[in-house]
Amino acid sequence: MVDAARARKLADRIQQIVAEMLERRIKDPRLGFVTVTDTRITNDLRDATVYYTVYGSDGERAETAAALESAKGVIRSEVGRKTGVRHTPSLTFVMDSLMENAAHIDDLLAKARARDAEVAKAAQDASPAGDANPYREPASAEDDDLDDLDEDDVDDDADFDGHDATDGGEDDRSGRPPS
Repeated sequence: MVDAARARKLADRIQQIVAEMLERRIKDPRLGFVTVTDTRITNDLRDATVYYTVYGSDGERAETAAALESAKGVIRSEVGRKTGVRHTPSLTFVMDSLMENAAHIDDLLAKARARDAEVAKAAQDASPAGDANPYREPASAEDDDLDDLDEDDVDDDADFDGHDATDGGEDDRSGRPPS
């Protein structure tokens, strides 16, 4: 096993070599407008996967895949010569679905924008279902009655349990005789 930094450097170098080869040395007429997007290599440095995109129709993509497959040996020998590793990794070309994913995300975003516009349009003419602030209650007649209570109406000597605690401040329920 090789450390991840070395594997990543080798993958980047392979990506550069393959892109240069496709641009300058491979003259296959089936090869379309190819962009090498990423390269990943296994930890044992034996297999490299090269991801690419092609602009064009499905037929052009299929022709480009066939051209890359036929040029795989030439590209692999050039990778081995320029990298100098003991075992040249085998190359696998995989069509990157980046463009399809980007188009799908754009469609989803367009749908979300349309729904947001519909909600905003419906919200313009809408009114709240209840009161403007359901948590505030206006002062009622009951609140006024509580304010008008006299001191005579409230028994200050009453305990929390309703017993009178004015007999020397002791409760007769304590179980001790009064002193």
